[in-house]
Amino acid sequence: MIAPSGAAPRRYFVDAIGRRVLIGLTIEETEEFEGLDRAQAEPQSVSVVGEAAVGSSGLGEQRWLVLYEKHESAWRSWMVHAV
Repeated sequence: MIAPSGAAPRRYFVDAIGRRVLIGLTIEETEEFEGLDRAQAEPQSVSVVGEAAVGSSGLGEQRWLVLYEKHESAWRSWMVHAV
């Protein structure tokens, strides 16, 4: 959804001490989500560890999805009330 000004609607709010926090997440969850997001964007190197590396990557992806769904649900609710 694009705002009338042509800019995408904001998904962050600024907390009482000036930190950007994703709507629906805590500051800690926002930092975790952004870290997982950056890690997923980085090229994966193949290591000798093999399956263990894949397993931990899968856990990161699962956690990213949990946080994303929590944020997305809160953001959709926020958008309904912002209109």
